[in-house]
Amino acid sequence: MSYSRGMRDVDIRAALVDSLRRDFDGDKIVNEMGLCLGATRVDVAVINGSLHGYEIKSDRDTLARLPAQVELYSKVLDFSTIVCGSRYGAKIRDVVPNWWGIVEAHNVDGLVAMKPRRRARRNRICDPMSVAQLLWREEAAAVLRSRGELVRSRETRWNLWDRLAQWPIDELQLSVRSQLKVRPRWIND
Repeated sequence: MSYSRGMRDVDIRAALVDSLRRDFDGDKIVNEMGLCLGATRVDVAVINGSLHGYEIKSDRDTLARLPAQVELYSKVLDFSTIVCGSRYGAKIRDVVPNWWGIVEAHNVDGLVAMKPRRRARRNRICDPMSVAQLLWREEAAAVLRSRGELVRSRETRWNLWDRLAQWPIDELQLSVRSQLKVRPRWIND
């Protein structure tokens, strides 16, 4: 298979989302979820008892942006998995941290087959401010109010995020995931 004709992002994404819908029925699945105030977007995210991001690198992609994506994903996501075409199967282990999962996508008779290469493990280095910044201003205010904290009407989102970032990280992550799961509309909807 020539890499210029290899599997495309759209093919891998469709197979991935179908698989995630089967595996995580009823959980929130979001395409192109912004992280770190829009500095990057995770291709597909699953929000349930954790926040798991999936980055797709098709045979037609390059790995040029991946180091920066790894750095930003590490600030926010509980789990990360890279789903790559066969072009990158052998070298991807050298690029992503050992806690990232790796899935290799292959073309089998015109269909995308996913082969797990490494299971994702929990990220232990999340940045509280980056996690808090997943929330919109009103969501951040609602989380603070739910704990009985006073929120002033003119308080900026930056101040609300700063207050949330002071919480223990596990409490913050749970509260943020809870808000994201019930968010009625996403910007990319």
